[in-house]
Amino acid sequence: MLEQGAMLPDVALKDADGADFSLARYRGKPVVVYFYPKADTPGCTSEAKDFTELASDFAALGVAVVGVSKDKPAKLKKFGDKYGLAVTLASDEPGTACEAFGTWVEKSLYGRQYMGIARATFLADADGKVVRVWPKVKVKGHAAEVLEAAKAL
Repeated sequence: MLEQGAMLPDVALKDADGADFSLARYRGKPVVVYFYPKADTPGCTSEAKDFTELASDFAALGVAVVGVSKDKPAKLKKFGDKYGLAVTLASDEPGTACEAFGTWVEKSLYGRQYMGIARATFLADADGKVVRVWPKVKVKGHAAEVLEAAKAL
């Protein structure tokens, strides 16, 4: 997994409208990049709603928030519209961002092994340097914890 002190990888993503963008668009301001397994599932919905609830606080600090999954842009659009999400949702269908950040990992459920996205969050400063990493995120209270860390930038 990408570690504190590393530079954010400049990976190609698509937004919920299907438009191409890269994380380089955030150079010059801090950014939170959080990875979640699947849109419109209970934990992922709670996490996105929590970040949305604090979106104005992040914006007041000049911090962008980007949620990344391997969902198709159309699913992200539907997810964002359904819950009125105020964070950028990004599609990493090919998995290049997941690989670059180290969030594509082997998981286990009921003894079955499979590959999936590890719920993890990265906070980078305006230069793109990762200043904090949260591996194995527990959703409850996480967005608030990230906001507190962002206040120190």
